[in-house]
Amino acid sequence: MHAITIRPHDPTSLRLDDVASPPVSDGSVLVRALSLGICGTDREIVAGHYGDPPAGEERLIIGHESLGRVEQAPSGCGFDRGDLVVGIVRRPDPVPCPACAAGEWDMCRNGRYTERGIKSRHGYGAQQFRVEPDFLIKLDPALDRLGVLLEPTSVVAKAWEHALRIATRGPAWRPRIGLVTGAGPVGLLAAMMGVQHGLEMHVFDRATDGPKPGLVRQLGAVYRTSLDDIWPDIVIECTGAGSVVRDVMDRTTADGVVCLAGLTSGSHELTFDIGDLDRSMVLENHAVFGSVNANRRHYAAAAAALAKADRDWLAGLITRRVPLSRWREAFERRNDDIKVVLDFD
Repeated sequence: MHAITIRPHDPTSLRLDDVASPPVSDGSVLVRALSLGICGTDREIVAGHYGDPPAGEERLIIGHESLGRVEQAPSGCGFDRGDLVVGIVRRPDPVPCPACAAGEWDMCRNGRYTERGIKSRHGYGAQQFRVEPDFLIKLDPALDRLGVLLEPTSVVAKAWEHALRIATRGPAWRPRIGLVTGAGPVGLLAAMMGVQHGLEMHVFDRATDGPKPGLVRQLGAVYRTSLDDIWPDIVIECTGAGSVVRDVMDRTTADGVVCLAGLTSGSHELTFDIGDLDRSMVLENHAVFGSVNANRRHYAAAAAALAKADRDWLAGLITRRVPLSRWREAFERRNDDIKVVLDFD
């Protein structure tokens, strides 16, 4: 079968390989791949910035935003042939730490977790893959190819769960206005979930044309190219841009919450008064936290959110679908790209 592989830390090594069928040790459920979402993490792995192959191997099958149909499944495992499914990315560490032992592997305490297509486990970028039933999510068949959006939606499902839990730490205060920074796929899905939670949503991005402003307005949210005159109760920061992170940390209302869900490259220096930030956070009861990955509960919440979302709006997030015969194009950056998907069939 065909699979997209890379030699981690070698930016010249991306290729389409013929590889063996996935071993049963990967999981008892055999899945035929339909689509694979391509994101910034994949491009950074391709660029050689990080990624680890399985022990004893030189190459890694990449891809973690999966979508497929079950081909074989053991009787009584909860899955049947033809089910539309997505594989969970992270696996708990083998110790396990207290978080992993409780099924909260997204909060792993010792860093010994593994991740499909990223860290020490082959990913879902192959024509077939195997998954353990406990790490497989069944989707509403009506989602069809839009189910490839589940993994990025699970990331913002976790971000919203934690942000709302922190925001409601005081019994007399409830959030009303939400702000998402960045109108990429994660930001737009975060805005969608904010609307579903009943907040007045605003989305900040630099783009002045293309599909992003229209997608935001279709949600009933406000599209912004400036952070002036906005004082949100909750911010989901998805850009990872240092200047935006700095700005939003000082722009929430009293008791406001900022979730940092984007990764900063670390290549830019910013100066700011840490004393002013400290005074603001202390005197206004601000809370700032980071969030990454997701556990099974968040995948289930994401599946529910996608199931009740407008299908045409979700389809608008996928701006390019690339067939396997032109697989290299899926890793190119193009103007107006939001979500790029590689289709295997």
